[in-house]
Amino acid sequence: MPLYALEQLEGKTMPNSLHWNRRYVLQAIGAGAIGAIAGTDLRADDKLEINGRIKQSVCRWCYGKMPLEKLAAEVKKIGYQSVELLVPQEFETVKKAGLTCALLGGASIADGLNRKEFHEKLEKHLREFIDFAAKEGIPSVICMSGNRNKMPDDVGLENCVIGLKRIIGYAEEKKVTLIMEGLNSKVDHKDYMYDTTKWGVELCKRISSDRFKLLYDIYHMQIMEGDVIRTIKQYKDYIGHYHTGGNPGRHEIDDTQELNYSAISKAIVETGFKGFMAQEFIPVKDPLASLKQAFKICDV
Repeated sequence: MPLYALEQLEGKTMPNSLHWNRRYVLQAIGAGAIGAIAGTDLRADDKLEINGRIKQSVCRWCYGKMPLEKLAAEVKKIGYQSVELLVPQEFETVKKAGLTCALLGGASIADGLNRKEFHEKLEKHLREFIDFAAKEGIPSVICMSGNRNKMPDDVGLENCVIGLKRIIGYAEEKKVTLIMEGLNSKVDHKDYMYDTTKWGVELCKRISSDRFKLLYDIYHMQIMEGDVIRTIKQYKDYIGHYHTGGNPGRHEIDDTQELNYSAISKAIVETGFKGFMAQEFIPVKDPLASLKQAFKICDV
């Protein structure tokens, strides 16, 4: 399991299954609205009409108790094109299922590019992952800022510039995009440095390469700064990937939480975004039913 997955899963409780009476829901509101109902159990043989204006992916770590082979097969049926945050040895499984990995994982959240002492190790890691991504047609590789550990944000920013400039030319040569993820430092990652969009955008400006972009995690940035749709529109040129998650709790993106993912997805489409949006919520209901519902919500 990649470091990213191990760090994310600490302290998490795996969900129980919850099934709604599908026939009752259909009788009450009609089949046309089924995808918008929170918790609706869409069966495996229910076919979705797919718009496909957003390419959708699934983050592996959220469904760690499900064998990867089964997860890949089931999400392929729904319409997902990717299972992501994998390490190279896991990729063959999703490739056999006819999927890609939109974002190669394997990064440490805490030990990132904001510390020069990690640069040599991270350069070696990123070169290896870039090589694998280029060989397999994987578009992106993740990287992290790292924790502050009392380091001022401006110092960490400059160190990230130094670290990324060691590797960005190689990413450009191989036509693979490095994606740095922003996380919240209020709830989940108390000391993480890249916790506001403006910090990430400033880093993009200093790197000045189309092969370095931001992962705008909607759940994390809702906690840190809100104003999601305005931010997406303002900084669209710097965003290369999206993650979802219901707030509060990081569970389903249904009407149990405060974000309107249908409106957010429409705003993303309107920016001309051509990358991937990945479902990264920890389900409290049946995982595959929730993934089917989430796909429909975001398939605007």
